[in-house]
Amino acid sequence: MSSSSRMSLSSPLLLLLMLRMQTFLLATSFSSPPSSRATVSSRLFGTRITSPTEPIEGMRPGTSGLRKKTNVWSDTPHYVENFIQSILNVAMNAPDGTDTTKPGQTMIVAGDGRYYNTPAIQTMIQILAGNDISEIWIPRHGIMSTPAVSAAIRRRVPDTCGKDGDGVAMGGIVLTASHNPGGPTEDFGIKYNEGLGQPAGEEFTEAVYKESLAITSYKTISEYNEVDLSAPVGTQYAVTPTCTVTIIDPFEDYVNCLRECFDFDKLKRFSSDSKKGFRMLYDGMHGAGGPFAKRVLVEELGLPESSLMRCNPLPDFGGCHPDPNLTYAAELVSKMGLNPDGSPSTTTDLSTLPTLGAANDGDGDRNLIAGAGCFVTPSDSMAMILAHYRSIPHFSKNGGRPRGVARSMPSSAALDVVADAMGIPCFVTPTGWKFFGNLMSSVELFDGIDYSPFLCGEESFGTGSDHIREKDGLWAVLAWMSILMEANAGFDDLRIGVKDLTTEHWKTYGRHFYCRYDYEGVDSDQANTMMDQIRTNFVEGSPPEDGATPSSSGIEFVDGVEFSYTDPVDQSIATNQGLILNFKYTANGNPARVVFRLSGTGSAGATIRMYLERFEGDASLHDEAAPVALLGLATKALELVKMKEITGRDSPTVIT
Repeated sequence: MSSSSRMSLSSPLLLLLMLRMQTFLLATSFSSPPSSRATVSSRLFGTRITSPTEPIEGMRPGTSGLRKKTNVWSDTPHYVENFIQSILNVAMNAPDGTDTTKPGQTMIVAGDGRYYNTPAIQTMIQILAGNDISEIWIPRHGIMSTPAVSAAIRRRVPDTCGKDGDGVAMGGIVLTASHNPGGPTEDFGIKYNEGLGQPAGEEFTEAVYKESLAITSYKTISEYNEVDLSAPVGTQYAVTPTCTVTIIDPFEDYVNCLRECFDFDKLKRFSSDSKKGFRMLYDGMHGAGGPFAKRVLVEELGLPESSLMRCNPLPDFGGCHPDPNLTYAAELVSKMGLNPDGSPSTTTDLSTLPTLGAANDGDGDRNLIAGAGCFVTPSDSMAMILAHYRSIPHFSKNGGRPRGVARSMPSSAALDVVADAMGIPCFVTPTGWKFFGNLMSSVELFDGIDYSPFLCGEESFGTGSDHIREKDGLWAVLAWMSILMEANAGFDDLRIGVKDLTTEHWKTYGRHFYCRYDYEGVDSDQANTMMDQIRTNFVEGSPPEDGATPSSSGIEFVDGVEFSYTDPVDQSIATNQGLILNFKYTANGNPARVVFRLSGTGSAGATIRMYLERFEGDASLHDEAAPVALLGLATKALELVKMKEITGRDSPTVIT
């Protein structure tokens, strides 16, 4: 299917047929891939040509790539071609405009398996070949988790897996809208990861946007026979005399990477010890992370397949919203003895439940962690991983402990408290994994301070380390398995669970009650109006009189701040990164805050996110459910910012 003659995908019948066919193919054939090294399939060589085009508005990437409704990508002429060409125009040229193309240039192309994944990959092959990329590596079926793409960029060498830092790929094009829904009427996205495996930085993405506004042509090939993405690993397709597509093993580099981070042999003995009785329930949410969970948890660590749920990738994620939070992972949450708000169920026998519950999102980079009757917030999870760093070989064998940690600004300060107690530098960055990239790669990129081994994460269920340059859902799950294993090392049975560890952590460091309200699909003008009035009334000027005095709830407004960030590695500055309203509980002086920001990960309208945090040092008050503990703070903040009056919203779409 040539790029110039691509069929419109707007026909309802065609959409249904494609969805059913893709679902069938994935359900029947995605397994550990058969290998057929260096099998060359003879192809009709295409000729490199240049095709005229015009700029298309709206291609400014958000915090993690460009996301739009699927039909924007599929039905807008040259949409994929324009965006990929704009990426290549930046990636293949130095800032001064000097062409840096080298013979042997290699690019990885992979997606999370959502609807339109395969047609988009076929188009990208033509654009990459037209731009004289000599080697294109695509995982079998075109599906690979985002963490696995980062690992392959950092490690993969021709025909095999190398060591960290050996990777020869110039970068990777990742087809994902992450935790957003998939399907003909849902979301599709593309992002670019640079040569160290890290998401493209703001300077790069802004340059891509400028290219998209000035583009007049794209490079492609005149004739093209589609590559069979289900071909055995090692199959090669000669697309042009100078461009070859190779089907690669999606698992190899990533599994080797995880094996270096954790002690697989000890974890296997722990999980198979009948006296310990460790059990796990893992929800893949029909995303790209599911096959990787099967490969690691079942094939490597010996857990039974009954430990997995929804681990077969589907183009529409089985109709679910693949976001691992309390709302969208409701089945897992219930099976772990939790109410929808994360509080423990009073009608469930916790002794009958799995030891550890976990979920990944659509592209496998996010994680939800729960124990029997215990939901662990992402902010607490980060802090507890740091507190138990000795349980994780990646830290213990690479300097003894983390040399640096970081969290996104909206995340709670739970990590800060532990880092301060341990004397470890803690950085607070804007939302977006790319901001962690400079810190993790300070030595590689800038010959700066070495912060590795490194731990970082976001409140939006993202946790990771410097083993790759992306957040990594499965890494977080294995970290928690390791913590539980070490905590129970002195017992014949399993005596210490997730809830025990969490309760003890709060007793030591205090509890940061935390939750997030999401208002999705808000009219963009209304959302901006609300943010502007918060800035005007609470940050730049004096707040309204009733906003400065304590209410009957005993919560006093202190001040407002707009968050900005100066990168300690390259000194770049990011502004307008969220509005922070600080409060104080008058009864005990405990601090609290509410953060407002507009999300950059949606595809339509605006999502207003309100983050609530309240510190409590009194252990006798730690068992209260977070939504209950934060209700007074939420009510006061919503009244102050006039959420209902401006947006018309009575309640959030999601509370998590």
